[in-house]
Amino acid sequence: MFGLQKATWAAALLCGATGYAVAASATSDAAVTAALKARLPKTEVAKVDCKAMRGLCEVTAGKSVFYVDPTARYLIVGHVFDMQTRQDLTSARLLEINPEALLGGASQRTETADEGDSQALASAQAGRPVARDYPMPKANEATPGSGVAAAEPSVSLASLPASGAIQWGNGGPRVTIFTDFRCGYCRALTNTLETMNVTVVERPISVLGTRALTDRVYCAKDRVRALHAAYAGDVPPEAKCDTSGLDANEKFARANGFSGTPVIVRSDGAVLHGFRPKDFLIAWLKGAKS
Repeated sequence: MFGLQKATWAAALLCGATGYAVAASATSDAAVTAALKARLPKTEVAKVDCKAMRGLCEVTAGKSVFYVDPTARYLIVGHVFDMQTRQDLTSARLLEINPEALLGGASQRTETADEGDSQALASAQAGRPVARDYPMPKANEATPGSGVAAAEPSVSLASLPASGAIQWGNGGPRVTIFTDFRCGYCRALTNTLETMNVTVVERPISVLGTRALTDRVYCAKDRVRALHAAYAGDVPPEAKCDTSGLDANEKFARANGFSGTPVIVRSDGAVLHGFRPKDFLIAWLKGAKS
């Protein structure tokens, strides 16, 4: 009798807990929004999502993202990484909000509040790199105060085998990019290059531990289609082929200090590290030395 009664109590508690969890899930976004309005009255919160990650609510404010716990007591400024898929979830979200403003691997400064609220976030912001707007490149631009033209970093791609490249694009100037298929900035770059009159020579490297995915794309029957599908989150069927071209890409990247992605190499060997917006790329590619 006691065992039956205990089981009944347990079932009742489970049903109650389940009902509470469902109700909490349904109201948590609104509750967090209300709490943030009270605690950060000068911050214009555009969206709260408490369902994407267990235990965290993602908050979008303007062109920035930050996180709070489900009670909106604790505020977290930083990047969240999914270690299973090896993705920077924060960077991916920031790219969705404002792809033109995110350059290189730099984290955009969180501008969630005006002067009144920013004091509460200042300590969390300390030491974080800030993305900046890059000026349009100028021919023979001089180093300030030196009177000498600034030299762009450059590499020679002559030693790389053609087999390590996946070529696509709309024709026009050639641009080589070193990318990782789980890099949000690389996805933004390929989306930008698709809208330009360029021939893209894409050389995948696996800086995020994604070599298995890279192999599948590289060995696919239609590499270009598989490449764009991989950026969209799809995983091509497993296939086997000679991947020595990918090995050469990664060896070259290590030798030249390409520790992050994307890396953009112009036809004359000039190197840019990180994502750049379309207008910048058009001007930069026109500056290639013949």
